[in-house]
Amino acid sequence: MEADALFAAMRPVVDGIQATFGRKCEVVLHDYRRLEHSVIAVAGDVTGRRVGSAMSQIGLSMLRQGDDAKDDLNYVTRLPDGRVIKSSTILLRTSDSHVVGAVCVNLDVTEMRAAGRLLIEMAGDLDPLESPSTTFGTDIESVVDGVLAEVEDALGHPLTRLTVAERTEVFRQLDQRGLFQLRRAVPMVAERLGMSRQSVYNYITRLKEEPPGS
Repeated sequence: MEADALFAAMRPVVDGIQATFGRKCEVVLHDYRRLEHSVIAVAGDVTGRRVGSAMSQIGLSMLRQGDDAKDDLNYVTRLPDGRVIKSSTILLRTSDSHVVGAVCVNLDVTEMRAAGRLLIEMAGDLDPLESPSTTFGTDIESVVDGVLAEVEDALGHPLTRLTVAERTEVFRQLDQRGLFQLRRAVPMVAERLGMSRQSVYNYITRLKEEPPGS
Protein backbone atom coordinates (compact mmCIF):
# COMPACT_ATOMS: atom_id res chain seq x y z
CA MET A 1 0.00 0.00 0.00
CA GLU A 2 2.82 2.42 0.83
CA ALA A 3 4.56 1.71 -2.47
CA ASP A 4 1.31 2.23 -4.42
CA ALA A 5 0.81 5.60 -2.73
CA LEU A 6 4.40 6.55 -3.54
CA PHE A 7 3.94 5.77 -7.23
CA ALA A 8 0.64 7.67 -7.34
CA ALA A 9 2.36 10.72 -5.85
CA MET A 10 5.19 10.54 -8.40
CA ARG A 11 3.00 10.50 -11.52
CA PRO A 12 2.38 14.29 -11.62
CA VAL A 13 6.08 14.83 -10.81
CA VAL A 14 6.98 12.84 -13.94
CA ASP A 15 4.85 15.12 -16.10
CA GLY A 16 6.16 18.24 -14.36
CA ILE A 17 9.84 17.42 -14.89
CA GLN A 18 9.30 16.62 -18.56
CA ALA A 19 7.32 19.82 -19.16
CA THR A 20 10.12 21.83 -17.54
CA PHE A 21 12.84 20.51 -19.86
CA GLY A 22 10.75 20.18 -23.03
CA ARG A 23 10.72 17.91 -26.06
CA LYS A 24 14.32 16.71 -25.67
CA CYS A 25 13.48 15.27 -22.25
CA GLU A 26 11.85 11.98 -21.28
CA VAL A 27 10.90 10.97 -17.75
CA VAL A 28 10.13 7.34 -16.93
CA LEU A 29 8.57 5.93 -13.76
CA HIS A 30 9.56 2.34 -12.95
CA ASP A 31 7.86 -0.09 -10.58
CA TYR A 32 10.55 -2.63 -9.71
CA ARG A 33 7.94 -5.09 -8.47
CA ARG A 34 7.09 -5.71 -12.14
CA LEU A 35 10.46 -6.77 -13.54
CA GLU A 36 9.47 -7.49 -17.12
CA HIS A 37 7.05 -4.57 -17.51
CA SER A 38 8.44 -2.07 -15.02
CA VAL A 39 7.49 1.15 -16.85
CA ILE A 40 4.23 2.44 -15.36
CA ALA A 41 4.35 6.07 -16.57
CA VAL A 42 6.20 7.98 -19.31
CA ALA A 43 6.31 11.64 -20.25
CA GLY A 44 8.14 12.65 -23.42
CA ASP A 45 9.78 10.46 -26.05
CA VAL A 46 13.56 10.09 -26.21
CA THR A 47 14.25 6.35 -25.90
CA GLY A 48 10.93 5.03 -27.22
CA ARG A 49 9.77 3.77 -23.83
CA ARG A 50 6.08 3.07 -23.33
CA VAL A 51 3.93 1.99 -20.40
CA GLY A 52 4.56 -1.73 -20.02
CA SER A 53 8.11 -1.56 -21.39
CA ALA A 54 10.94 -3.43 -19.69
CA MET A 55 13.70 -1.82 -17.68
CA SER A 56 17.12 -1.16 -19.26
CA GLN A 57 20.43 -2.84 -18.51
CA ILE A 58 21.16 0.02 -16.13
CA GLY A 59 17.96 -0.66 -14.19
CA LEU A 60 18.72 -4.36 -13.98
CA SER A 61 22.18 -3.65 -12.61
CA MET A 62 20.81 -1.30 -9.95
CA LEU A 63 18.04 -3.71 -9.02
CA ARG A 64 20.56 -6.48 -8.43
CA GLN A 65 22.18 -4.32 -5.74
CA GLY A 66 18.92 -4.40 -3.79
CA ASP A 67 18.44 -1.88 -1.00
CA ASP A 68 22.16 -1.05 -1.09
CA ALA A 69 21.78 0.58 -4.51
CA LYS A 70 22.54 4.28 -4.85
CA ASP A 71 21.09 6.95 -7.12
CA ASP A 72 23.00 7.22 -10.40
CA LEU A 73 23.11 10.87 -11.49
CA ASN A 74 24.28 12.56 -14.69
CA TYR A 75 25.62 9.51 -16.52
CA VAL A 76 26.01 9.70 -20.28
CA THR A 77 25.22 6.88 -22.72
CA ARG A 78 24.85 6.49 -26.47
CA LEU A 79 21.77 4.96 -28.09
CA PRO A 80 22.11 2.47 -30.97
CA ASP A 81 21.12 5.22 -33.44
CA GLY A 82 24.05 7.36 -32.27
CA ARG A 83 22.18 9.89 -30.12
CA VAL A 84 23.83 10.86 -26.85
CA ILE A 85 21.68 10.79 -23.72
CA LYS A 86 22.41 12.28 -20.33
CA SER A 87 20.43 10.48 -17.66
CA SER A 88 19.76 10.30 -13.95
CA THR A 89 18.14 7.41 -12.11
CA ILE A 90 16.64 8.35 -8.75
CA LEU A 91 15.55 5.41 -6.63
CA LEU A 92 12.21 5.34 -4.84
CA ARG A 93 12.12 3.80 -1.36
CA THR A 94 9.48 2.98 1.21
CA SER A 95 9.78 4.26 4.80
CA ASP A 96 11.89 1.21 5.71
CA SER A 97 14.41 2.10 2.92
CA HIS A 98 13.29 -0.75 0.64
CA VAL A 99 13.86 0.06 -3.04
CA VAL A 100 10.59 -0.33 -4.96
CA GLY A 101 11.17 1.70 -8.10
CA ALA A 102 12.88 4.62 -9.76
CA VAL A 103 12.36 7.83 -11.65
CA CYS A 104 14.62 8.06 -14.70
CA VAL A 105 15.25 11.36 -16.48
CA ASN A 106 16.67 11.04 -20.01
CA LEU A 107 17.82 14.17 -21.82
CA ASP A 108 18.86 14.07 -25.49
CA VAL A 109 22.03 16.19 -25.52
CA THR A 110 23.18 15.21 -29.03
CA GLU A 111 22.72 18.65 -30.55
CA MET A 112 24.17 20.41 -27.51
CA ARG A 113 27.27 18.21 -27.59
CA ALA A 114 27.65 18.81 -31.33
CA ALA A 115 27.56 22.55 -30.75
CA GLY A 116 29.97 22.21 -27.85
CA ARG A 117 32.31 20.07 -29.93
CA LEU A 118 32.35 22.74 -32.65
CA LEU A 119 33.31 25.39 -30.11
CA ILE A 120 36.03 23.14 -28.64
CA GLU A 121 37.38 22.39 -32.13
CA MET A 122 37.51 26.09 -32.93
CA ALA A 123 39.43 26.60 -29.70
CA GLY A 124 41.97 23.98 -30.79
CA ASP A 125 41.07 21.05 -28.57
CA LEU A 126 39.03 17.87 -28.89
CA ASP A 127 37.55 15.53 -26.29
CA PRO A 128 38.63 11.96 -27.22
CA LEU A 129 36.28 10.24 -24.77
CA GLU A 130 33.36 8.30 -26.14
CA SER A 131 30.17 7.53 -24.27
CA PRO A 132 29.25 3.89 -23.58
CA SER A 133 26.19 2.61 -25.40
CA THR A 134 23.10 1.13 -23.80
CA THR A 135 19.77 -0.30 -24.87
CA PHE A 136 16.49 1.16 -23.63
CA GLY A 137 14.32 -1.73 -24.78
CA THR A 138 10.56 -1.75 -24.94
CA ASP A 139 10.50 -5.49 -24.21
CA ILE A 140 12.55 -8.14 -22.44
CA GLU A 141 14.01 -9.52 -25.69
CA SER A 142 15.67 -6.22 -26.57
CA VAL A 143 17.04 -5.81 -23.04
CA VAL A 144 18.50 -9.34 -22.99
CA ASP A 145 19.99 -8.85 -26.46
CA GLY A 146 21.47 -5.53 -25.34
CA VAL A 147 23.19 -7.11 -22.34
CA LEU A 148 24.49 -10.00 -24.44
CA ALA A 149 25.81 -7.58 -27.08
CA GLU A 150 27.59 -5.58 -24.39
CA VAL A 151 29.30 -8.69 -23.02
CA GLU A 152 30.11 -9.92 -26.53
CA ASP A 153 31.75 -6.60 -27.44
CA ALA A 154 33.93 -6.78 -24.35
CA LEU A 155 34.86 -10.39 -25.17
CA GLY A 156 35.84 -9.62 -28.76
CA HIS A 157 34.26 -12.60 -30.52
CA PRO A 158 30.80 -14.23 -30.82
CA LEU A 159 29.27 -15.75 -27.70
CA THR A 160 28.60 -18.94 -29.67
CA ARG A 161 32.38 -19.60 -29.72
CA LEU A 162 33.21 -19.69 -26.04
CA THR A 163 35.86 -21.72 -24.29
CA VAL A 164 34.92 -23.30 -20.96
CA ALA A 165 36.76 -20.56 -19.05
CA GLU A 166 35.15 -17.82 -21.14
CA ARG A 167 31.71 -19.30 -20.66
CA THR A 168 32.09 -19.21 -16.88
CA GLU A 169 33.16 -15.57 -17.01
CA VAL A 170 30.34 -14.65 -19.41
CA PHE A 171 27.76 -16.11 -17.03
CA ARG A 172 29.39 -14.23 -14.16
CA GLN A 173 29.12 -10.99 -16.16
CA LEU A 174 25.48 -11.66 -17.05
CA ASP A 175 24.68 -12.36 -13.41
CA GLN A 176 26.45 -9.19 -12.25
CA ARG A 177 24.33 -7.20 -14.70
CA GLY A 178 21.20 -8.64 -13.07
CA LEU A 179 20.03 -10.52 -16.15
CA PHE A 180 18.96 -13.68 -14.33
CA GLN A 181 16.45 -11.76 -12.23
CA LEU A 182 14.20 -11.96 -15.29
CA ARG A 183 12.12 -15.12 -15.58
CA ARG A 184 12.41 -15.36 -19.35
CA ALA A 185 16.15 -14.67 -19.50
CA VAL A 186 17.22 -18.32 -19.17
CA PRO A 187 15.58 -19.70 -22.35
CA MET A 188 16.68 -16.62 -24.30
CA VAL A 189 20.30 -16.90 -23.14
CA ALA A 190 20.26 -20.65 -23.88
CA GLU A 191 19.04 -20.02 -27.42
CA ARG A 192 21.52 -17.24 -28.18
CA LEU A 193 24.49 -19.17 -26.76
CA GLY A 194 23.48 -22.46 -28.39
CA MET A 195 23.08 -24.23 -25.04
CA SER A 196 20.39 -26.24 -23.32
CA ARG A 197 18.32 -24.57 -20.60
CA GLN A 198 19.59 -27.10 -18.09
CA SER A 199 23.19 -26.12 -18.86
CA VAL A 200 22.32 -22.48 -18.26
CA TYR A 201 20.70 -23.36 -14.93
CA ASN A 202 23.80 -25.36 -13.99
CA TYR A 203 26.03 -22.32 -14.54
CA ILE A 204 23.68 -20.11 -12.50
CA THR A 205 23.71 -22.67 -9.67
CA ARG A 206 27.52 -22.72 -9.66
CA LEU A 207 27.63 -18.92 -9.44
CA LYS A 208 25.32 -18.99 -6.41
CA GLU A 209 27.56 -21.54 -4.75
CA GLU A 210 30.70 -19.42 -5.19
CA PRO A 211 31.97 -17.80 -1.97
CA PRO A 212 31.52 -14.00 -1.81
CA GLY A 213 34.33 -12.08 -3.47
CA SER A 214 35.56 -15.03 -5.49
